[in-house]
Amino acid sequence: MAAARRIALLAVAAMATLSAASAATYNVGEPEGAWDLRTDYGSWVSSKKFHPGDTIVFKYSAQAHDVLEVSKADYDSCSASSPTTTLKTGNDEVALNATGTRYFICGIPGHCTTTGTGQMKIAIDVVEGSSPSPPAPASGPGASSSPPPPSPSAATSVRATAGLGLVVLFAGLLA
Repeated sequence: MAAARRIALLAVAAMATLSAASAATYNVGEPEGAWDLRTDYGSWVSSKKFHPGDTIVFKYSAQAHDVLEVSKADYDSCSASSPTTTLKTGNDEVALNATGTRYFICGIPGHCTTTGTGQMKIAIDVVEGSSPSPPAPASGPGASSSPPPPSPSAATSVRATAGLGLVVLFAGLLA
């Protein structure tokens, strides 16, 4: 009986831990684009909900662009003079660890402008809560009985490494 109780407790701990450790990774601008001069970042970000633990990835040509995290004032004016972070690899991951708004621009002259075509800037609003679940399939006349395919711009990975480490820890304590 004690063994069954340990297994049940371990299963409950594993499910709770994995649920808490899940995080989404978003590729900025996908599926239509990337971190470039052609992507409409306002449209892209408007369809997302970012939560603590999520990650955003900027993919771009490192010879043509960069990513600067800046203050709201520098974001509004497209000023690259005092970034808090400068990223230049072309495949930059940014962890969203806390709630609040984070501001990113391209620091290449003319790529972030307050008017014109250089709109390489994005504000990421990180809100409390967990990463969203995919929408439920439609129902009613004419609705497909199969679930919709996952959106390419939806979360592209789920991380549960920390959760698995805690499960191992719980297993050791219960043994």
